[in-house]
Amino acid sequence: MTDNSALPFLPFSRPSIDEATIAAVGDVLRSGWLTSGPKVQALEAALSAYFGGRPVRTFNSGTCTMEIALRIAGIGPGDEVITTPISWVATANVIIEVGATPVFADIDPVTRNIDLDKLEAAITPATRAIIPVHLSGLPVDMDRLYAIAKKYNLRVVEDAAQAIGSSWKGRLIGSFGDLVSFSFQANKNITTAEGGCLVLNNAEEARLAEKYRLQGVTRSGMDGIDVDLLGGKYNMTDIAAAIGLGQFAQLDAITAHRRALAKRYFAGFGPDFEARTGAQLPLAEFDNTNWHLFQIILPEHVKRAEFMAEMMQHNIGIGFHYAPIHLFTLYRERGFGPGMFPVAERVGRQTVSLPMFYALTEADVDRTVAAIKSVLSA
Repeated sequence: MTDNSALPFLPFSRPSIDEATIAAVGDVLRSGWLTSGPKVQALEAALSAYFGGRPVRTFNSGTCTMEIALRIAGIGPGDEVITTPISWVATANVIIEVGATPVFADIDPVTRNIDLDKLEAAITPATRAIIPVHLSGLPVDMDRLYAIAKKYNLRVVEDAAQAIGSSWKGRLIGSFGDLVSFSFQANKNITTAEGGCLVLNNAEEARLAEKYRLQGVTRSGMDGIDVDLLGGKYNMTDIAAAIGLGQFAQLDAITAHRRALAKRYFAGFGPDFEARTGAQLPLAEFDNTNWHLFQIILPEHVKRAEFMAEMMQHNIGIGFHYAPIHLFTLYRERGFGPGMFPVAERVGRQTVSLPMFYALTEADVDRTVAAIKSVLSA
């Protein structure tokens, strides 16, 4: 048996924060202005320019961005919102949070994104919005998605949590479409430690977003204040924004490196990997996706927990994204259950996320591939 104890532990994700960004955070701490201020404004301006001049507002998570997007779109009790069962549970939780009803449509077995045929079949007179997820940074078919939205007069809140730097036919995700939500949580391609942003359509929506993120407050003059809607406490700090500015400056390099790592994974697995092992590789797409995650679907006879434990014996950390939302207790209590979305259930049961982050090297990829081949062959 090979002794792997001397090899360094390889996590599935790890943020890379450079010294200039650390120094910028120190500058913020010394400035005395820690909460939302000039760094937040600078990050919003940079993101707005990146997304073609669209209004952008930052928040303290990529969850509240979706909830606020639904509120801006007027979604509430009596409305249905269709989404995918394979995502972080926040994608569906925000629908319940605004008082609407979540409806799931199964996923496509190749892209692992929501199956747009099944999505269209799930539309009812009560449907008011769609929350598609660009899983692992691979965009949903945007042409078809927005054709469906237009046909049925539906709002779209794109869960682009994993898709910063991804594109569709040469256009950046977030530079077009309806309401687009991004996450800057610690394992995302760029991070603010925790945080997110919402790309909006116009100045009116931007003003609404500002009110929803800070208690519904509107200020005027030196001492004028009013509250005309129920908001929360969702603003980003200047500390987080300073991290985000440093990360954003490296976004193109990060995206290019992740694409190179994905190509290395495919080369390492080789053309016969799927036939030989029964595992399923992700779609080999290098023009549009930012390769936030590199996921394989394990063969059915392999128990995921055992596979993950064996990879730990190689000092390699493996994640999984995601458990099917509709099988959580909260959603079973709302009438969902096993067998309703079989593709999502298979993927959710057997998916694993391999190491993928900016500091990962090609040698790390080769080591991971060799370990997976060893574990699966055993």
